Amino acid sequence: MAEGGDKMFRIGEFSRLTQVSIRMLRYYDQVGLLTPVVVDRWTGHRFYSVEQLSRLQKILFFRDSGLTVGEISLALTMNRKSLLAQLEKKRMEIEAAIRNEREKLRKIQLAKRAILEKEGELHYRISVKSIPSYRVLSIRKVVPTYYSEGELWRELSMFAASRNVHISGEPFTLYHDRSFREKNVDIELCAPVEMTGKDQEPFSFRRTEPVPHMAYTMVSGDFSNIKGAYLAFANWLQEHGKFKMATPVRQIVHRGPWNEENPNRYLVELQIPLIRAKPFLCETDLKQ
Repeated sequence: MAEGGDKMFRIGEFSRLTQVSIRMLRYYDQVGLLTPVVVDRWTGHRFYSVEQLSRLQKILFFRDSGLTVGEISLALTMNRKSLLAQLEKKRMEIEAAIRNEREKLRKIQLAKRAILEKEGELHYRISVKSIPSYRVLSIRKVVPTYYSEGELWRELSMFAASRNVHISGEPFTLYHDRSFREKNVDIELCAPVEMTGKDQEPFSFRRTEPVPHMAYTMVSGDFSNIKGAYLAFANWLQEHGKFKMATPVRQIVHRGPWNEENPNRYLVELQIPLIRAKPFLCETDLKQ
């Protein structure tokens, strides 16, 4: 018993009452989070008070919320407003970490799929067709990333609705960049229409170019599967040496987030325009 009659608990008793191991109690003492009220200078026995139960519960709560020892130490001194801000900051950090881990898991799954399906070659049948010219309402912008395409579709839909423009066919996307870009992507969205109208930057009414030879394949499942389709195109072009790919690459989403809840049921038609490849000249040809 301590002076004044306050009930004191030895570390073993305090451990059983709080369901916290002696090892952790000693650790909290070591880092300055929960120091015993009394340490017997002769025996070294640690004693804790009832009042320390509340502080320990706060420590455990903050620990389970993902706070580090330093953050817990700071949180114990904060007022209500500062504490709420600290917890919100930690929540955002954890959500970002979860998104990062999910992306890692997705890439692992794709790697496994690529190994099992030989880089996706078996699932993509490449065919060639001719594509006519279309009268379209389009919007073309250089946007931050490919993920910005959804915002462009919203802009196009709102403009068409404001002008009472009837979309008469299946919309498609043109990717004008000659190589893959991680940012600043040149994208044009095209919605077939029967009527023409007055252009208003960045919207325009125009006719697309016809494509005599368009290689295409259907991609089912999550949008990430499109990567496998490009690999299949690469192998197809290797086998059909008389062609090489041109721009713009075209994509038609037959089933996507707006009309299908299950990503495994998405359906995309990927189209790559072809042009005749120039014959390769060897050194002998060049000397003639």
